[in-house]
Amino acid sequence: MKAVIPAAGFGTRFLPLTKAQPKEMLPVVNKPTIQWVVEEAVDAGITDIAIITGKHKQAIENHFRPTKKLEQALEKAGKLSELEEIRKVNNLANIEFIIQEEQKGLGHAILCAEDFVGDNPFAVLLGDTICTGNPNCTRGLVNMFKERNSSVFSVEHIKPEETTRYGIVSGKEVAEGVMLVEDLIEKPEPEEAPSLLGIQGRYVFTPELFEYQRKVRSGAGGEVQLTDAMRYLAKNDKIFSWRFDGKRYDIGTMKDWFQSHLELSIESEFSSVLEGVLKKL
Repeated sequence: MKAVIPAAGFGTRFLPLTKAQPKEMLPVVNKPTIQWVVEEAVDAGITDIAIITGKHKQAIENHFRPTKKLEQALEKAGKLSELEEIRKVNNLANIEFIIQEEQKGLGHAILCAEDFVGDNPFAVLLGDTICTGNPNCTRGLVNMFKERNSSVFSVEHIKPEETTRYGIVSGKEVAEGVMLVEDLIEKPEPEEAPSLLGIQGRYVFTPELFEYQRKVRSGAGGEVQLTDAMRYLAKNDKIFSWRFDGKRYDIGTMKDWFQSHLELSIESEFSSVLEGVLKKL
């Protein structure tokens, strides 16, 4: 199985912070957001990864590429632990970078990876979203894909006033937390939402998804939606949703960015540092 990480958007929800800095490179604890995402894929057993970027996002590629001068400087200074950490990043996975020439939406970004994916099933992990849990979200989806041999994606319970921010699913529950999806609606008003299950940004698809994605026409703003292709898939084949009970952080809202720093710091080796800072407030 391969993984595709879309990360080509402009990050307009987080301006001016993301004017020159990709939102996927915003730090959470001690590493950029997209490294958390890559590590999630690797922990799920996936090491062939395509990151879909734009020409304005060279910082992402630079982060995962070896930097010989930096490594030589660290070695010369005897900073061997720092050198080891840098080399771990370099060797996390087999990463290929694909440029999305125009930002035409998530569905278009997925299509950019069609040659990379080939005839393989593939996971999709949004590059600005961190998911934590045991098992991690992608591993849970991979396990369910193997069990049901069908496309599957994760959802979470949301509040009624949040429906306009999510793709909302409806269908028939076939196991605890698992639904055979019948329809998906992109960002409906609360009174039009068929459920309170919102798509999280983690998916595992069969390669047939590309067949349906190519049928999707651009909508508002010229964007090609992934949700529309998933609707075609639900009407013609089986696709399941799985309720993920772990934590999800949308690194594109100030609230979630702050919350991710605090909660993930508490769970890390830096918990004592955070505790010391909070005591001074």
